[in-house]
Amino acid sequence: MKVLAAMSGGVDSAVAAARMVDAGHDVTGVHLALSRNPQSFRTGARGCCSLEDSHDARRAADALGIPFYVWDLSEEFRVDVVEDFIAEYRAGRTPNPCLRCNESIKFSAVLARGLALGFDAVATGHYARLVQGPDGVELHRAVDPDKDQSYVLGVLTAEQLAHSLFPLGDSPKSQVRAEAAARGLTVASKPDSHDICFIPDGDTAAFLDRELGTAEGAIVDADGTEVGRHDGAHHFTVGQRRGLHLGIPAPDGRPRYVLDISPVTNTVTVGPHEALAVDTITAGRPSWAGPKRPGRWRASVQVRAHGEPLGCSVEASDDGVRVLLDAAAHGIAPGQAVVLYDQDRVVGSATIDSTAHRAAA
Repeated sequence: MKVLAAMSGGVDSAVAAARMVDAGHDVTGVHLALSRNPQSFRTGARGCCSLEDSHDARRAADALGIPFYVWDLSEEFRVDVVEDFIAEYRAGRTPNPCLRCNESIKFSAVLARGLALGFDAVATGHYARLVQGPDGVELHRAVDPDKDQSYVLGVLTAEQLAHSLFPLGDSPKSQVRAEAAARGLTVASKPDSHDICFIPDGDTAAFLDRELGTAEGAIVDADGTEVGRHDGAHHFTVGQRRGLHLGIPAPDGRPRYVLDISPVTNTVTVGPHEALAVDTITAGRPSWAGPKRPGRWRASVQVRAHGEPLGCSVEASDDGVRVLLDAAAHGIAPGQAVVLYDQDRVVGSATIDSTAHRAAA
């Protein structure tokens, strides 16, 4: 099988490519240039896609004896990921750029180009498992729960999964690093990236200030009383506690959290933690990892990359899903993805439009 190995310059993608070579596939490495002006070096575990990462990917490919190319997808990345990220914050929502990158770049643009060039599949270093099921290839959680990345892959369609390979899904991260060291790969001890790749310094607020500007507005309590001021509603996300700088303490002395963000009035509403409780999620833009599942059915959902699975009932249609949680959850923000699971199998995902509490409805 002709396999296109996406090589980020990290240890995971290098070992994934190595395992594809060991399996006897005809492997070609490709590094995605996602920035028009990449920094020369990453700092610690911040960011990725630097020139250093590109060189690391090339050295790994050379060590494996496979062809290696760099594909410039910076324009697609800017439009589909970065501009989407900015637009979502402008609208008062909280996006997940890694999930959007998987959807639009790694498993759309790259896979489409790879198939057009005659490749059969794209292999990545994501921690997830593919299992052959009665209706085709199924996406399952990784064996290592601390590294499981099925959430950010939840946007993939059944057709994309049929042309994807995740060689690391059955391995713990410690084994992957040990394997890289045994192979003599120089990235064996390279730190993982934990930040948004296009904000390598980790300062999301400053990045959004540059893109959206600053605009002073009010921070109000649930009854409309102004309790503080801010320099831009895009600095906040639902559930946030730190960085509010409120001038008037709550009457009961307890901390307050962001409950709502209104970009139209540039107002941020805060209140007590219990006011964050929601048990109903309405989400649009559904994507199914297998056959569509209309109607009502039991599932578990995840609303953050490393969040706890939440038991629920799902009401699904062609336009979206309505999730009825078994128990109230806190800090769920519009713009986040809700990924639907049947035990450890990903059924599909959707983008959260709104939340509510049935008891308060």
